[in-house]
Amino acid sequence: MTTSTRHPSHFSLDPATRADAEHLIELALLEDLSDVGDLTSLSMLPADRSVSVQIRARQPGVLVGSEIITMVLQQFAGHTGDQSSDWMTDVKHSDGCSLATGTVVAELQGPVRLLLTAERTILNLLIHLCGIASLTAQYVQRVSHTRAVILDTRKTLPGYRRLQKYAVLCGGGTNHRMGLHDGMLIKDNHLAARENRSVSDAVRTARKFLREQSLEIPVEVEVDTLDQLSDALRETPDIVLLDNMGPDQLRRAVELRNSVSPDTLLEASGGITLETVRAIAEAGVDRISIGGLTHSAPALDLGFDWPW
Repeated sequence: MTTSTRHPSHFSLDPATRADAEHLIELALLEDLSDVGDLTSLSMLPADRSVSVQIRARQPGVLVGSEIITMVLQQFAGHTGDQSSDWMTDVKHSDGCSLATGTVVAELQGPVRLLLTAERTILNLLIHLCGIASLTAQYVQRVSHTRAVILDTRKTLPGYRRLQKYAVLCGGGTNHRMGLHDGMLIKDNHLAARENRSVSDAVRTARKFLREQSLEIPVEVEVDTLDQLSDALRETPDIVLLDNMGPDQLRRAVELRNSVSPDTLLEASGGITLETVRAIAEAGVDRISIGGLTHSAPALDLGFDWPW
């Protein structure tokens, strides 16, 4: 009988994120097995042989995907050709936990065919999501002495957005809008495409639309000069995104905001790295959004330890 043990969680998948994970696992299964199966395992290994394996961290990081391990095995178990469904997972740590080199993430027991067939899909998902959380945690640590929070962006892989943003949360970051449907961000191209390029007029237009649609969502506008910021603050937007500004310019932006529209949040973005994020946070901004959290995070090294 299939059993799964999970220890008390810091974070857990909500229903929508879980559904996305199930869909991605189904795609991974079809990519690997098609309607044939794992030819190598089927040809080499008996259906009734069981083994115990461990998933172990090979470098420090943050865990994401503790629930996904069991989800992968559940889907793959019906497609491996094994007669036995007697497998077990014992996940030792929960999402958001820090991992040291050598930490055992989970112990698995079951048919060797199943575990070999599911190994790569489990690792592909975990190393990617753990990598995002681990990079996020580094950014969060660099700015922990300031008021700034670290945010993600929409620079995500199709189908992975909820999972990638969940990984950012596990790393201590904060989610920006989920999509174009739940937040308004007036970008430079929106302004350029209008006949009227006034930033304040764009904010007024956005707020009028939201009132007409009976929508209560924040209005954010992007600026890249202090003159644009001054214009934007006349309409007290919820958030102003300060694009590609250095620390000195950001400090001046904070002073301007404080004197004109103190309730408006300031968000720095554009080309921010681990080397520059501390100085940007110390300039006094409220938010720092970083596309690299999801589009450039290196994979965290995890592996299966087999008994041979």
